[in-house]
Amino acid sequence: MGHRHVHHQATDSLVNLFTKANNDLTLVQLKLEREFQQIYPDNVIFLLFFFIELIYYYHYYYYYYYYFKMQANPVKLVNRIKKVQGDLTVLKDQCQELLAAKQDLIDKARTVLVGNRNLIQRMEVSIGVDVTGDAEDPAFVNFNQIIDEWTTQVRARTGDEKHDSEAEDINKLLFSAIVQNN
Repeated sequence: MGHRHVHHQATDSLVNLFTKANNDLTLVQLKLEREFQQIYPDNVIFLLFFFIELIYYYHYYYYYYYYFKMQANPVKLVNRIKKVQGDLTVLKDQCQELLAAKQDLIDKARTVLVGNRNLIQRMEVSIGVDVTGDAEDPAFVNFNQIIDEWTTQVRARTGDEKHDSEAEDINKLLFSAIVQNN
């Protein structure tokens, strides 16, 4: 079942035209290659391809450099954590100073207010006025309640649950709470 090639004059001239065009293109290609090699020696061609690859890799790494730069940097995270830890230490110190100042204020307020109340009660006795008892004076009851709440908080902090401590022992409890936290 062979194919029989039938040639027509029109197709023969078309085949000849394509063959001539192919030969012409091959000649042009050879002339261009020769001219290119004369202008650019082999080592320059190698360098040209090398630079093309270098540019490709530069863009590749440039992209990934900025891509990863936008990601979380572990070194920066560690530095940030250290800064926060330093800030927490400063904040802790400031809280301890505030706690000590609050205790000092409470001690001074207790000393002054209790001393003034005792002085007023003695004056009332000396002029013959009925003395108001501790349970009957709402301001004194509120004051004692605040002092008791503060003492309870300090004791809870130190783990000291004894309630028979004297008022002056609150400073010792506060000091032990501060030292224990360090």
